[in-house]
Amino acid sequence: MWILVAEDEPDLATALKVGLGAEGYSVDVAPDGLTAVQLGLHGDYDAIVLDLMLPHLNGYSVIEKLRAAGVTVPIIVLTAKTGDYDHADALDTGADDFLSKPFTFTVLLARLRALIRRASSSKGQLSVGDLHLHLLSRTCLRGETQIALTRMEFALLELLARHPDEPVAKDRILAELWPDVPATPNLVEARILALRRKVDTPFARTSIETVRGSGYRLMDDSRRRHD
Repeated sequence: MWILVAEDEPDLATALKVGLGAEGYSVDVAPDGLTAVQLGLHGDYDAIVLDLMLPHLNGYSVIEKLRAAGVTVPIIVLTAKTGDYDHADALDTGADDFLSKPFTFTVLLARLRALIRRASSSKGQLSVGDLHLHLLSRTCLRGETQIALTRMEFALLELLARHPDEPVAKDRILAELWPDVPATPNLVEARILALRRKVDTPFARTSIETVRGSGYRLMDDSRRRHD
């Protein structure tokens, strides 16, 4: 996934680029508002991290120009301002979320992931890391590689992808996918095993995890691959 960071503080910009890169994101950095607009108009970004107090063109103006041009990419605003009116102005202008400085990278990362998930879902797509489900065409891709799934395998993966990083109980899986069929937890285990053989094993991945006593969860395991 591709992130634009618009930040004029060199140390913070570098820290964000390195941190997001370690999480598997590709990152472009814009040191001023004019550059942010140019990159935002021509780049196919998954999200924008935008400082409000940029030189040449402030963050409010950057948001206005991008939204006026039809750019709908999620924007999370970083601001040293703490007033409610500043936050409200940013949201009213077209930002999707904001963080007040100083902030922790963990919180920024969680907010970014949530924004990207919501944006993907609204476009008929669910993404967890580089695993993408296109809901209208019922197709699944790992990166750019298409994976052939049965109807039930896709439904199971979709259920997990709608709750990323959260355990989904076996009973819930049975109730949602096999409501009218006598089924046992062994059926879920067999389906999970088959799904892993398609979406994880060929790519040396471990994104579908067993949570003892809780069920299964779908994780973005890209960070483990970078460690």
